[in-house]
Amino acid sequence: METTGIREAFHRVRKHSEYICEPLETEDYVPQPVAFVSPPKWHLAHSTWFFETFILKPNVPGYRVYDPDFNYLFNSYYNNVGERTLRTDRGNVTRPTTKAVYAYRQYVDGQMDTFLEELADPGILALVELGLHHEQQHQELLVTDIKYILGHNPLFPVYREGQNMVSGQNTETGFLAIPEGVYDIGHQGSGFCFDNELGRHKVYLHGFEIDKGLVTNGAYIEFMQAGGYQDFNLWLDEGWAWVNAHQVSSPMYWHLIEGEWHYFTLNGLQKVDPDAILSHISFFEAAAFAQWKGMRLPTEFEWEIAAANLDWGQRWEWTNSAYLPYPGFSKAPGAVGEYNGKFMVNQMVLRGASVATSPGHARKTYRNFFHTHERWQYTGIRLAR
Repeated sequence: METTGIREAFHRVRKHSEYICEPLETEDYVPQPVAFVSPPKWHLAHSTWFFETFILKPNVPGYRVYDPDFNYLFNSYYNNVGERTLRTDRGNVTRPTTKAVYAYRQYVDGQMDTFLEELADPGILALVELGLHHEQQHQELLVTDIKYILGHNPLFPVYREGQNMVSGQNTETGFLAIPEGVYDIGHQGSGFCFDNELGRHKVYLHGFEIDKGLVTNGAYIEFMQAGGYQDFNLWLDEGWAWVNAHQVSSPMYWHLIEGEWHYFTLNGLQKVDPDAILSHISFFEAAAFAQWKGMRLPTEFEWEIAAANLDWGQRWEWTNSAYLPYPGFSKAPGAVGEYNGKFMVNQMVLRGASVATSPGHARKTYRNFFHTHERWQYTGIRLAR
């Protein structure tokens, strides 16, 4: 990306994070109801810390950090950069204030704007681009973490009027047939990608069929009414243990009120629309539903080959592929190498994008990954056979 383009992209991405936070009250910026949710204030500061730490400090002579304590407070998991506060303590950081975090963003944005005016080094430009995609990842986390915070408020407050985000419906039905063959997998070309997408390689696929539509709320209610959450035969062993340990009996944010299913949306509590696409489902639930339907989840390779002929992007779609490195994968030296490689264990790959994914951040080779029980993201199910 050239200097002019990177400056425009920088301002666009940075403004979008603040747009997401516009409806929030000061009190909304601080809570951390569970360990996997980070306060909105932390996301705003951490994405700023990334640019200060990896771009400004090493490349601007005499650069003065905004606050020496911020490296400890807003480093996420980069061991190469130094000590950091525990993830579970992010909600305890009432100081610095939200106002101070916005001042921090303004300071770093001003420094970056000056720095980007004459930036020509391709290596640094690539690192800035990585920082922008990193912030876009946190924008999606901002949306889903805000939903979790508000969705566990007993009053189910509205985040933004009209922003339901789970009302979308399928545009296609039926199954797409993909013939047996050897296919190329992985990113190619000059556009941006994360390192876990690199290492384009060949895979052999048996012939298969993949659903053109995602599973709907109505189809999942049928699974629930058929005793899906009570039949251990449908569940992976760890999934069955999870269901029983946490007394799971419906998707996240669903509430049975006077005999009718409702769900929390960013537009407040609404009746479940049976025709809308299912959301907030764990891998365990996705696998159990597929078993109940006599089908399966696609592998990430099957999904990538089929993607050109699918309408995707409303939900992150669970695949039956473990998150592992592609052939030839190697971590970059230093802190940047901690971005993806060290998480390649005990997680499953999701493909596509979601209604919360930032504009311009989706591509068919994108490999998202989460633990099998996690469902606070906009996750859904596409079946294969």
